[in-house]
Amino acid sequence: QVQLVESGGGLVQAGGSLRLSCAASGRTFSSYAMGWFRQAPGKEREFVAAIMWTSGNTLYADSVKGRFTTFRDNAKNTVSLQMNSLKPEDTAVYYCAARPYVIVQTTNYEYWGQGTQVTVSS
Repeated sequence: QVQLVESGGGLVQAGGSLRLSCAASGRTFSSYAMGWFRQAPGKEREFVAAIMWTSGNTLYADSVKGRFTTFRDNAKNTVSLQMNSLKPEDTAVYYCAARPYVIVQTTNYEYWGQGTQVTVSS
């Protein structure tokens, strides 16, 4: 059974930092793209960042480029999202997702985590 379990969300002041982690289990993810998405109240789920598990190639949404970094730890089978210089508009539920072979910025991912809340106060 494939599981993606996010952790690390919370409340932070604007300008602060948080690190989210996604623990992946239940299959081999070596050929998978691991994506991060977020969904704010009343808005559609949007792409944030993604990383190819094997190559380490990454892609970021323009809104987070230069502030967020995603990376993986092969030994721990986890993917993380380091979020710096957080803004109130980053407030959302953040989801980890996985899909085979290629990064896409749509929500067309095969597996999803349950989400973790990030709240940035002004």
